[in-house]
Amino acid sequence: MIRRYPNFSDVFSMFKTWQAFLFLVVYSATTWGQEPIDPWPNFAPGETSRSAGETQPARPEDVPTITRVVKISRPTFTVHLAEKPNGSGVVILPGGGFSKVVPDLEGTEAAKWLNEHGYAAFVLNYRTTDDPKTPGWIKPIQDAQRTLAYIRSEAKQWKLKEDRIGLLAFSAGGQVGARLMSANGKLAYDRIDAVDDVSHRPDFALLVYPWNMYDSKSKSLVEGIQVPSDCPPTFLVHTHDDHSTSLGATLFYMGLKEHGINAELHVYGNGGHGYGLRPVKDSQISSWPDHAAHWLARLHQNAP
Repeated sequence: MIRRYPNFSDVFSMFKTWQAFLFLVVYSATTWGQEPIDPWPNFAPGETSRSAGETQPARPEDVPTITRVVKISRPTFTVHLAEKPNGSGVVILPGGGFSKVVPDLEGTEAAKWLNEHGYAAFVLNYRTTDDPKTPGWIKPIQDAQRTLAYIRSEAKQWKLKEDRIGLLAFSAGGQVGARLMSANGKLAYDRIDAVDDVSHRPDFALLVYPWNMYDSKSKSLVEGIQVPSDCPPTFLVHTHDDHSTSLGATLFYMGLKEHGINAELHVYGNGGHGYGLRPVKDSQISSWPDHAAHWLARLHQNAP
């Protein structure tokens, strides 16, 4: 009898297939093995369609790839649970300039980092706005408020403590986060159901290169953003060479300091904008997650 041994190409093909299978298993575990969740019971406020959006073609200059999703009328969030949970959860608001959302660079990559430190993460693809006459932050703040309240109302489902639910927001999402914390608990939409009776105030916040919070004419924070006396503890990151300007983050920090609220501000000399957790050549900006992890650990070190 002639015994046939697999050749190299057969073995390599089998290895790649098995490797792909293992990747899917690991990926499914980290994303909780479920479909994205709708924070709204039906149409979001003012919407007449339910589209999760369209993914734009990848840009060859983006290495690793950066995903950009446009035309979102149905906001959803994905759940990413920590292997060793600490009872805390964080809603992530990616950036994208309000016309798009960047769910990996400023979403799932941050979720992975949070998971490593014991935090459950919830990446929100909020609604986008194409009309230049409509302020782009209106729909995202509605979606963010609803999502924070929804997650707090379902805290037991994900083994979270109701007073340990925070916010991590990038770029345009950072402006939304600042507006949300400035709203004194007022809903940006009409009440729909019991979920809206639950607090949407984050218990802590991280604003990473928050976009366009500074009004150069008045030399103050833009209208709709101020630091209330009950603002949650906040960690801020920006760069000196970011044209969306670190002055907004600096003024927000000043307000936190004046109210005696736990806060930390990091303004790096260079690094630009839109880096997420990725390194930037000739910049120290990729060290911000280490500083943030230290701040979070100290913030929660004496919590029950």
